[in-house]
Amino acid sequence: MADFHQEPLITTLHALYEAFDRGAYLSSLERRLEHHSQHTNITLLLPSLFSELQNGGVLQNILDEIKEVRYLTNVVVALGGAPEEEQFREAQAYFAQLGAPGRDVRVLWVDGPRVQGLLEEMAEREIATGEKGKGQSVWITLGYLFARDETDVIALHDCDIVTYDRLLLGRLIEPVANTNNDFQFCKGYYARISPEDRAMKGRATRLFVTPFVDTVAQLMCQRGHSELERFFLYHRAFKYPLAGEFCFTTDLARGLNVAYDWGLEVATLSQVYDQLTARQIAQIDLTPNYEHKHQELAPDDTDRGLHRMVVDIAKFYLTYMRSHGVPLDDSFVDMVLHTYYQRALKYVRKYSYDADVNGLAFDLYEEETAAGHFRGFLWDAWMQSKGPQEAKLLPSWNRVAYVFPEIFDRLLTAVEQDNAAQ
Repeated sequence: MADFHQEPLITTLHALYEAFDRGAYLSSLERRLEHHSQHTNITLLLPSLFSELQNGGVLQNILDEIKEVRYLTNVVVALGGAPEEEQFREAQAYFAQLGAPGRDVRVLWVDGPRVQGLLEEMAEREIATGEKGKGQSVWITLGYLFARDETDVIALHDCDIVTYDRLLLGRLIEPVANTNNDFQFCKGYYARISPEDRAMKGRATRLFVTPFVDTVAQLMCQRGHSELERFFLYHRAFKYPLAGEFCFTTDLARGLNVAYDWGLEVATLSQVYDQLTARQIAQIDLTPNYEHKHQELAPDDTDRGLHRMVVDIAKFYLTYMRSHGVPLDDSFVDMVLHTYYQRALKYVRKYSYDADVNGLAFDLYEEETAAGHFRGFLWDAWMQSKGPQEAKLLPSWNRVAYVFPEIFDRLLTAVEQDNAAQ
């Protein structure tokens, strides 16, 4: 059973239902969501690579669970990694199984010539369009949803969740869809324990983001940067800041800049911090355990795995500090990375005790080695972010529409023609 500890900066919604009958709770939750959906249009945005269609029964289980819910008005799939039209048609036919009375399904073909042509036009108007990846796919799909102008609440989750069930989806959406709440943004969290390995996962969060944010919050306090201290304490309040599951109102989403690298999740938290008050932000325990694809460490390749992930996240944080009045140089960053490393080693010990009491496998040497690599990745991030570098953010759709007024009509037409053509 979950605890009921509350963070001082944001609201935490725990899994207290686990003490009671799960089936009864799910039925009650979905009845509430069906009631909310009578006056609130709810959309599920699914970023998916074409390769995930071949991912055994994982994606099919996700779709089977979604088919059981009756509160979604729209499901929109942001399809990446599908340069060929036959791949798009295959995905279109596959995701069509989500269709139901009162629920529309669309697949946005990110690699298709129509959408790519619009991205090129935006680039010609000096609108940043980023690089291919999840961030760009989510961003262009949000633009399509704004073009349709019929969505009030948008939920987003990945398509590689091995332990997915519809309880996760309902809990992710309910805090924002419930108009009795103040929440405009809700972030998911969960434990990451591999059922096969009986071991803790989530190394990027456990061994990098958490000790790094702790370290920088303390340093900002010591140097009198009170606003930055609060910013990093806000990030520290999230139990799983790299979780890919979140839900927000359309009004909020229109004003968000979207990162197009591995900094997507922390950049989103930062955008939310800038636009909302703390009482409008929540995190929720989605599921007792969460399993999805694991990233390799890739210590010798900055373009792959956890190496690239940690570098992108660190670059975002370093750039954020500089853009908010903190001068960084080699000696300061060197001090940060060594301070971070000592704090990370303390966390490793805490995780070892937690694993031991729960009968989990835990390789102390491997964990300490990973923290050492992350220290080096932090320096790689600093080397890459020197000079007049900006965070890799795509502009909000409010701004895009100001520069390119016809974009919504053009995007709506492109996606509808893709989905209609055979």
